[in-house]
Amino acid sequence: MLKKGTMFNALLKSSEKKKRFLLLLGALLFFNLFVFGTFYFAVKNNNSLSKIASKANEVSGILPTPTPFPFQEYTIPYLRLKNYESTLNDRKLAYEKGNYTVYLTSYTSDGLRINGLLTVPAGTKPVGGWPAIVFIHGYISPSQYQTLENYSAYVDYLSKNGFVVFKIDLRGHADSEGEAGGAYYSSDYITDVLNARSALQNSDFVDPGKIGLWGHSMAGNVVMRTLAANPSIPAVVIWAGAVYTYEDFQEFGIGDNSYRPPSELSESRKRRNKLFETYGQFNAKSEFWKLVPATNYLSDIKGAVSLNHAVDDTVVNIGYSRNLNSLLDKTSIEHELNEYPSGGHNLSGAAFNQAMQNTVEFFKKYLE
Repeated sequence: MLKKGTMFNALLKSSEKKKRFLLLLGALLFFNLFVFGTFYFAVKNNNSLSKIASKANEVSGILPTPTPFPFQEYTIPYLRLKNYESTLNDRKLAYEKGNYTVYLTSYTSDGLRINGLLTVPAGTKPVGGWPAIVFIHGYISPSQYQTLENYSAYVDYLSKNGFVVFKIDLRGHADSEGEAGGAYYSSDYITDVLNARSALQNSDFVDPGKIGLWGHSMAGNVVMRTLAANPSIPAVVIWAGAVYTYEDFQEFGIGDNSYRPPSELSESRKRRNKLFETYGQFNAKSEFWKLVPATNYLSDIKGAVSLNHAVDDTVVNIGYSRNLNSLLDKTSIEHELNEYPSGGHNLSGAAFNQAMQNTVEFFKKYLE
């Protein structure tokens, strides 16, 4: 027969064993729930990605917030949901020329100060404000890009025809903050464009409903993806644009000898490498890559598109513009393709005046 003390000790030991058993059981349950939860959300993410991709050609307006997945910020659905709100900072007079005034100013995009050259027509402001153009430059080595010098003739032609022109220095170019991450495998430049548009809309001299986009070379991709992200932009003009379906990139490539890839140590290069590690190179059947090209969202677009390209362009093959035009032919989008027998990548010489006149007429038709 056990004594009272012995019985108490036995009960105590039994209680401690039960406690340890319950703690062990709880830990096992928690571990299994954690593993199951991780698996569940991973599957859910993949399913969400697939569902979003299946809506690529749907007239979707603003899609519901997708379940997060790697690099979703590159996709059109994400860009549609992102908030763009900016204002112009103080203007510094650069010079006056003919019937317009040139200022240097800046705005904020993703917390970065983005600089730009702003032209404002002289004379009485129209009721509602001036029509405006966000001007997006093509590839120029970020360290060599110059705010006042690059594209000055293009800006002059548009400005003297009565448009506010805001030629933005994309992030990482000249004195704009941030890193130049490139156009095709990043959404940084699209964000800069949409914030520039917002800054103009919030000004007191621009008609907020009459803001178009002009882009050259790599900015063809930026302009079209921006239009897909905001299908209500009324008019866009592209000169010698590149990379729309991404399959065209694989077909034609780009022959720009001035291109200098970012350093292997740069964040943009690391991120691009990680993108390819995650999803591979572009594949039209990939659920992720379906979400990136603007051409998968043409049915949503309300604005008009003007393509201008020289047949003898050796940097960006005219096939890019012809392919995009053939896709636009299958939609209700107002569009045109102006081909020039000469002029090269910058549409210089005789082609310049003709292309500029076509551009002015197009913007006046859809912005005024």
